[in-house]
Amino acid sequence: MEPQHLRDLYDLQLRREARPEGPGCRVERVGAVVRQTGPAHAWNGVLWSGLDAPAADGAIAEQIDHYRAAGLSFEWKLYAHDTPADLGDRLRAAGLSPEEPETLMAAEAAALPREVPLPEGVELRAVTDEAGVRQVVEVHERAFGTDSSHLGRRLLDRLAADPDTVTAVVALAAGEPVSAARMELYPGTDFAGLWGGGTVEGWRGRGLYRALVAHRARIAATRGHRYVQVDAAATSRPILQRLGFLTLTTTTPYVYEV
Repeated sequence: MEPQHLRDLYDLQLRREARPEGPGCRVERVGAVVRQTGPAHAWNGVLWSGLDAPAADGAIAEQIDHYRAAGLSFEWKLYAHDTPADLGDRLRAAGLSPEEPETLMAAEAAALPREVPLPEGVELRAVTDEAGVRQVVEVHERAFGTDSSHLGRRLLDRLAADPDTVTAVVALAAGEPVSAARMELYPGTDFAGLWGGGTVEGWRGRGLYRALVAHRARIAATRGHRYVQVDAAATSRPILQRLGFLTLTTTTPYVYEV
């Protein structure tokens, strides 16, 4: 499939027709905006908008009022092809702050490598319980230097309430968690999302990221999802390109803090 057609399919299935991503979350369609609202530790924000210039500022103000009334910070996930063309400037003027842009990439799950050799002494272990989630959070915090406790709560919620929609894996070296990642499965769609792939310093450049991509892609294909997608940071993009991922567009999170 051509990148633009794949991007259009992504927009339709995962943005315009988005489903709640965890317990206590709801997806709301308000005019030309699709948003998710949930608990404070969940992801709250705008998934899709189809705005024109006359309506944009009012729609932005409506979202701010909605989340402020709920006492929630939120993210407006802006894609490069969203309209109007100056939507990012309008979000900034309304008080939202842009974070680092990422590249939306996708590949056919069945076309990706089935196995990537692991370094000697490293094993992959499926995450199914609280102990495993703690290891995922530990890796994420060591790899990215951020407080990742909210990610742990989201993962625990999903594993407890709807385990068929999420899977996570940790790489262990002599029992020490050194790399981890998760995958969100979107039932009824062609896509599975690869998220949170991180490796602690000292273990980078040894194939662990590629191994976790292959591991999750194999599961996605087995579960009937044709494509896997990634919001890729600059460090991940070259690796994914070499694996066969296509660039669909870029996405920038705009964040509003209450």
